[in-house]
Amino acid sequence: MTEILLSTTLIIAIAIAFLCVKLFFRKNGSFSSQHIHDSQAMKERGIHCVMDQDREMRTKSPFAVNERS
Repeated sequence: MTEILLSTTLIIAIAIAFLCVKLFFRKNGSFSSQHIHDSQAMKERGIHCVMDQDREMRTKSPFAVNERS
């Protein structure tokens, strides 16, 4: 049981170290935004965030439910 716990902890520590490499070794290192609205490729395809799409459909549809009701 102890061997499994130690090996699991070691695997998690290695994974966290790999995730932090960019943060530690690059000037102004940071993770890029993972939001859809920040992706240029998604903008070119006309794909928006679910919240933006929902808001757009609510304004276009005459049968939409008002958000404040």
